[in-house]
Amino acid sequence: MSVYHTSDFRKGLKVELEGEPYIMTECNFVKPGKGQALYKCKLKSLIKGSVLDRTFKSDDSLQAADVRESQMQYLYRSGDNFVFMDPDTFDQPELTPEQMGDTAKWLKDGLNCNIVFYNERPISVDAPNHLVLEVVYAEPGARGNTATNVTKTAKVETGAEVQVPIFINQGDKIKVDTRTGEYIERVRE
Repeated sequence: MSVYHTSDFRKGLKVELEGEPYIMTECNFVKPGKGQALYKCKLKSLIKGSVLDRTFKSDDSLQAADVRESQMQYLYRSGDNFVFMDPDTFDQPELTPEQMGDTAKWLKDGLNCNIVFYNERPISVDAPNHLVLEVVYAEPGARGNTATNVTKTAKVETGAEVQVPIFINQGDKIKVDTRTGEYIERVRE
């Protein structure tokens, strides 16, 4: 297992701390007037999502986390779990609703997702940042209601609800940002 010294620290680095994988979300070099240089880092847990603030001295080091990412295709639900398939090896890992988090509401059959593995066990899933989804239910817009930024709730084919402009109707296809759940634009074919 490789080791990262403080000179290697940077945003996006995946390290192991207290037996758990973390990703560095921020790393700042601080050189006080007297004494040793410091590295102030924010670390986000890849399993729990919690954030730690840690300060490291210039001679500290951290173990590299055994983390890998793999593109996999969503297949189906098996009870409460979600089954994915690796297109190269045909392995089919199952993820729990806790591991899925908010990503579960964007899944549709055949969707390619990025799965993060720690010590060869799946720990989290990321859907593509933008998806084109069909609106399966939307209240009709009130005619003449032309005030800016008027929105309504629409239900898309995956079951998720999205705030959309008043002109979106059932059957329309919309582009959605899966990270925030926000409407981006109507898609015309």
